[in-house]
Amino acid sequence: MPSPPLILASTSPFRRELLGRLGLPFTTANPAVDESPLPGEEPEASALRLAEAKARAVAGAHGEALIIGSDQVACLDGQVFGKPGNHANAVRQLQAMRGRRVTFFTGVCLLDARSGRARLRSVPTVVTFRELADAEIENYLRTEQPYNCAGSAKSEGLGIALIARIEGEDPNALIGLPLIALCDLLRSENVAVV
Repeated sequence: MPSPPLILASTSPFRRELLGRLGLPFTTANPAVDESPLPGEEPEASALRLAEAKARAVAGAHGEALIIGSDQVACLDGQVFGKPGNHANAVRQLQAMRGRRVTFFTGVCLLDARSGRARLRSVPTVVTFRELADAEIENYLRTEQPYNCAGSAKSEGLGIALIARIEGEDPNALIGLPLIALCDLLRSENVAVV
């Protein structure tokens, strides 16, 4: 029996490139979800909720598909750092994170639109930032403009120069799509990855 169509509920070129590494045919859809955290919501719970919300947001138009949603939030001392949205917020985020260990929670959801069943996984990645000078932060932000990246740190680009150490189970999680966890989720839906 053929696998159902695979949809990536994301417009991120980085997530699209990561999913493309698996060699599975897929299409993308814009989930158009409000990514604001809920009051009192834990960072990991926020990443999981938003990953599922993105998948469910496109399910109506793709009722026979398996839909992948993913979201990421950064956390420092209990404070959530989402997408900064602008330069000033990005400066504040990076100044707060310099010389510190920050946990990035990447949530991934595989939704079977036929049954409505969602399988979820959270993959934490601990990033130790270098002691960054204000000039380094400014140079990085002017060059990379990572205003749509959780924590303003685009590790797949120049942001790697801000980082002293990365600890985690899947290097792809920090870029935005934890492929190891996703492969497990796909296998649980009888999708042959290799």
